[in-house]
Amino acid sequence: MELRQLQYFVAVVDAGSFSRGAVVLDLAQPSLSRQIALLEADLGQRLLVRTGRGVTTTDAGEALLVHARAMLEISRRARDELGEMDESPGGRIVVGMPPRVALGLSAPLIRRFRQRFPRAVITVLEGLSVALRESLIAGRLDLALLFDPAPSAQLSYQPLMREKLLLVAPPKSKLPARVALPALANYPMVLPSAPNAIRHLLDSVLGPRRIELQVLAEVGAVRTVLALVASGVGCTILPESALGAAGDEALPRAPIGPPGIWNALVLATPTVRPATRLVRGTAQLLQELDFRRHQAE
Repeated sequence: MELRQLQYFVAVVDAGSFSRGAVVLDLAQPSLSRQIALLEADLGQRLLVRTGRGVTTTDAGEALLVHARAMLEISRRARDELGEMDESPGGRIVVGMPPRVALGLSAPLIRRFRQRFPRAVITVLEGLSVALRESLIAGRLDLALLFDPAPSAQLSYQPLMREKLLLVAPPKSKLPARVALPALANYPMVLPSAPNAIRHLLDSVLGPRRIELQVLAEVGAVRTVLALVASGVGCTILPESALGAAGDEALPRAPIGPPGIWNALVLATPTVRPATRLVRGTAQLLQELDFRRHQAE
């Protein structure tokens, strides 16, 4: 069993077929099929079953997949740590960010990363905070920016920014200077759908107070929420930094409370894996960014 064969096996599973896996690996499909067959012969187990839509894993394949991912991750980290012997470390780092954070922060982060680590490669993956947190625990990410993550003994959180949530209304709406929590129930709402961190925060604050919102629609992306608000469908609840695009200035907004509802953006790092020089340096770059300014761009 060779590490290369495990890499090919994982690529085929992730791609869902031999043909797509061959494209990802830049490898001829017959060569890829042969390597998987050699791996199956070496292990004495059938790992993949071809179907009309691609491939599926057998029970043995599912068991191997867990070990293969772990072995490939250990191999990658070993290469990264050896690369740190150079003055400018090489290797690859994967950073997770929520979409609206990535929109403003990816460019300044990558510019500074290229200056600091010219021999290294950075990958920015976007996703909801809940999914990014699970990927960080599973070892698929090296660092992540998360909104209001649940506690975990496997992760360390460093607060970066706190923001107060606002009630945002369609253009020309008349809002009071401040909206009390119970009054939120009077406004028709368009909200991000679970497991969005803002939605979870609202539920955790309003639920115990038995304040039930009039939810007209739920959508996945914050920009889609704002587009619906701008078209007059209803109101929403978001932090100030989410209102940075052209046209958002026409949307009336009002602070909520007392008590106010605050969300928190944190830098999450794993506690169970040693931080390489590249990880530590990238974490420092993230801490140096002006989150409020860049999210508003």
